[in-house]
Amino acid sequence: MTSAASFSEAISGLWAYWLIIVLMMVGLYIVIARDNLIKKVMGLNIFQAAAILFYVSMAKVEGGTAPIVPQDAGHGAGHGGHEILYSNPLPHVLMLTAIVVGVATTALALALAVRIHREYGTSEEDEAVAWDMEHG
Repeated sequence: MTSAASFSEAISGLWAYWLIIVLMMVGLYIVIARDNLIKKVMGLNIFQAAAILFYVSMAKVEGGTAPIVPQDAGHGAGHGGHEILYSNPLPHVLMLTAIVVGVATTALALALAVRIHREYGTSEEDEAVAWDMEHG
């Protein structure tokens, strides 16, 4: 097997991580390149979604089951004396918390964007700053 073939297999096996990287870069680009405040908030949401997907994909255990111990089993022992592989629920719980915080942050950012639009008559960051410099 050549190194190019093994590299290709490594890349294709990690397609979810490549998708996450693309989403992160798209979100970061929108935040940096756009002057519209609403678009900046949406870029932050895309970036946040990519970070949440990253943590959830890292927490997935191949062959793992829900961390519920059967009544007939001992500590970690499965049927027939085999060990049971459990998935760790903590990353998923933390990401649920991150989603709630993200929704609240988005609501606050959008409320501020609406207030800025009412005050300055625009949602463009550079126009609002220019207006503020002229009238400030």
